[in-house]
Amino acid sequence: MLLHQQFVKMAKKYPGKLAIRDKTTKKDVTYERALIGALILSSKFSRYNKGFLGIMIPTSAGCALATVATLMSGRIPVMINYSTGAETNAKYAQKKCHFKTIITSKALLEKINCPVVEGMVFIEDLMAGVTILDKIGAALKAKMPVGLLFNMIHKGNVDDTCVILFTSGSEKDPKAVQLTHRNISSNIISFGTRIGLTDADILLANLVFFHVFGLTVNLWVQFVYGMTMVTYSNPLDFQVISTIARDEKPTIMVGTPSFFWGYLQKSEPGDFKSLRLMIAGADKCPDALREGYMKKHGIILMEGYGATETSPVISVNTPDANKPGSIGKLIPGVIVRIENFETGGECGIGETGKIMVKGDIVMKGYYGDQELTDEVLKDGWYNTGDMGYFDGEGFLYHAGRFKRFAKIGGEMVSLVKVENIMEKYLPEGVICCIVDIPNDKKGSYIVAAVSAEVHKMEILRKMMSDLPSIALPREFIVLESIPMMGTGKVDFRSVTKIVQERMEKEPVITG
Repeated sequence: MLLHQQFVKMAKKYPGKLAIRDKTTKKDVTYERALIGALILSSKFSRYNKGFLGIMIPTSAGCALATVATLMSGRIPVMINYSTGAETNAKYAQKKCHFKTIITSKALLEKINCPVVEGMVFIEDLMAGVTILDKIGAALKAKMPVGLLFNMIHKGNVDDTCVILFTSGSEKDPKAVQLTHRNISSNIISFGTRIGLTDADILLANLVFFHVFGLTVNLWVQFVYGMTMVTYSNPLDFQVISTIARDEKPTIMVGTPSFFWGYLQKSEPGDFKSLRLMIAGADKCPDALREGYMKKHGIILMEGYGATETSPVISVNTPDANKPGSIGKLIPGVIVRIENFETGGECGIGETGKIMVKGDIVMKGYYGDQELTDEVLKDGWYNTGDMGYFDGEGFLYHAGRFKRFAKIGGEMVSLVKVENIMEKYLPEGVICCIVDIPNDKKGSYIVAAVSAEVHKMEILRKMMSDLPSIALPREFIVLESIPMMGTGKVDFRSVTKIVQERMEKEPVITG
């Protein structure tokens, strides 16, 4: 079933049930009202060119319904990142996917000081233009049986593209990922089965919908299962989010480790007591963060793993199968092969190699870039670019991006492993990012970017018991603010660039 059809099915099944509690606009939207709103927007969107339609709206009922309405109208939503470089990202999306119209918010542009880009249409103006006849017509349609409603909205095939999402661009220019209805719906059902989702769950939806983690796990999972979601537009309002969790009593919350650090620091004991599932993803979850939630809230923070190109969930820890430090067991229907990065053969238990993924969750490809698609997709296998291994119990472990391995002294050193070790010995609240810097005389060497002054020799002395000498940082660079992506992931490309520039001005003695 198509995603927007699943939304219609749930709206008809639970008309009076609360679909969205929007904490930013202070509005409650039942499933019936959500259906009426989506039908109205779908009619408005039908005026625009067929093909792609940009969506640049913060996490809210408006963004959720605009996304659904785009599909209902037969268009494909292109989700645009507004958190960093909104104007540039909007123009990049238009050029990459060859479309013009972007549905956005006047209030958003004012808040982020983004100029109006040609082709932008304000959702406030669209809603202000809704007439009594529009409302009556949509309300009458909403009363129709499911079968008749399906005939009045866009049909299609489960293998049709249902969204364009851009990769984070933390390592190179963003790629336009094409995900299908089959990709996202199969992902939701598979991980939903694994973690036991039901229509009784209440989801705290604070992630951005332009990132796959937010789009799938905060938006579509709710409409597929017919649950209630509580939205808030800014995941960085740590104290507000914690208060919302206390007041609204959600049962599920997902997020990135950097966001969870903020909630841990700003929350009070009891804020998250209603949660039965708290899952971190999109970046590695430090032991200290897990320990912090257990100590302060008595909650087990579990870790999962995924990628934009896999819709996104690949594996996840669950209450009955949780191994801290791992990224969990594979969700149903997903196959993972650990491939030796030199021979191409399959790795054994405990042997680190490239993580290759196969299944219905794997994307259609990169829009407008067949060559790049062919590089990462071969015979249905997607090369994640990540390194990892399986243990003897079927738990998957993430060892870092392949590009985040440095060859030093003939050995492959995982920069993520160095980060994990260093985090154990850093003062509370200090963040680190490990990068390798090319050196003409001695090859690459490792540098630690840290968010505050630390006692370098003391930390290195402690790390020596866990790492070989070639894996120890040769220098520490203090960056008061570690660059982050809007999704909460460390911006490795920016960190590396800053460190390189700093070291060109202040050459380091590595001998």
